[in-house]
Amino acid sequence: MSSGGHLRREPGHHVLSGTVNGTGALTVQITSPASESVIARMVSLVAEASETKSIRALFVEKVEQRYSLGVVIATLFIFALPLLSGEDFRDALLRAITFMIVASPCAVVLSTMPPLLAAIANAARHGILVKSATVMEAMGRSQLVAFDKTGTLTEGAPILVEVTPAARRSAQAVLNFAAAVEHHSEHPLGRAVVRAAETTVTPASDFRAIPGQGVPGIVDGQVVRVVQARGERADTIGTVVEVQVDGQLTGILTLQDALRPDAAIAVARTAAITQYPVHLLTGDNQRTAADIAARTGITDVHSRLLPEDKAALVRRLEGDGIPVLIVGDGVNDAPALASASVGIAMGRHGSDLALETADAVIIRDELAAIPSVIELSRKAHRFVVANLVIAGTFIAVLVTWDLISTLPLPLAVAGHEGSTVIVALNGLRLLRTKAWRQGSTPNRALEQVATAPEEIRHA
Repeated sequence: MSSGGHLRREPGHHVLSGTVNGTGALTVQITSPASESVIARMVSLVAEASETKSIRALFVEKVEQRYSLGVVIATLFIFALPLLSGEDFRDALLRAITFMIVASPCAVVLSTMPPLLAAIANAARHGILVKSATVMEAMGRSQLVAFDKTGTLTEGAPILVEVTPAARRSAQAVLNFAAAVEHHSEHPLGRAVVRAAETTVTPASDFRAIPGQGVPGIVDGQVVRVVQARGERADTIGTVVEVQVDGQLTGILTLQDALRPDAAIAVARTAAITQYPVHLLTGDNQRTAADIAARTGITDVHSRLLPEDKAALVRRLEGDGIPVLIVGDGVNDAPALASASVGIAMGRHGSDLALETADAVIIRDELAAIPSVIELSRKAHRFVVANLVIAGTFIAVLVTWDLISTLPLPLAVAGHEGSTVIVALNGLRLLRTKAWRQGSTPNRALEQVATAPEEIRHA
């Protein structure tokens, strides 16, 4: 049995909507109502996004209310003043009606939302679900992009590579203790430990997941904790965790995760279109973080961060006036996702909390979509500006014509409605496939990847 992207599902795994059965009988246990399925939630989010309005759209509507009142008052003056000067009633009324038609801000109001909604639809078609027009607008203003490591730059499917037991302990015993505690964990590292145990273990009682601090539980009356190793190991690349039983070190587990194939290219393209260098935020040790940074071309590395440290770093950057876009997938990333101007979650393996907190979701976990959606947002901004210029030009020309000469009513109607249609159709151009730039990596970005190992610095 496999789902999109050839991700195999085995007995005991969660089955996503759209999973395809191969041969033989299939028994699936329903654990949640259809309204809570991934597809249903995506449909709901798309509906919410289409109903939201961007900051610019709200500003235009606010101005439009006062502008409309001004148009009504000006229309009354344009009607009354010629009458007082002795002009024919019919001519004065026709001029006033013509003025009111051409001065109406319909095209201006319609200038903002069609490009943004078209961009949201195009992004969804290419695997990014943007939750609101405000988010789509904010993406283009991002000046700095920060990536989490595990499950974001890496595949999120780590493997256990080494078990180092303490004296008088066996490797299997250490692994069984860790697997018992990690049995209920949603973290990729926890799932890797359970897979590596290979034998059925009794889940720990009193299990808790403390973001950034590990997981404790009771196993056979003993307090077992699986926590990140405190010290650095100069000879180890990977995530190192300690297994403690009743406060005593029982063993050390070393896990490694594969880098996503598109990680280096995505980082390079992102660095080429943002004002500040790409940042790496991770709870792992410096050596592991430096290895990932060297392989992706990231030059600003922040290691050994707790969830609150990630959020504090994002808030500090935001406080310095730098709009931050952060990409993450887990519970540990949720505070930072909420603190950034834009938070993007990896959808395939992302935690429920991250998916709820994020402003956008990468459905297919394709990192290359991040620079593409930033560029799409900036393109939408240019379309909005172009629409406002088009609408304003039509209004200015037609109003001037009506005031200094005689503008035929049919031509006034055609100009007003025509400008409205033009800005709407212009915005809908963002629905075209070529509006989404898959793009090749710029030469400058490729050079950055090639030279990154000599440039890495640790924060």
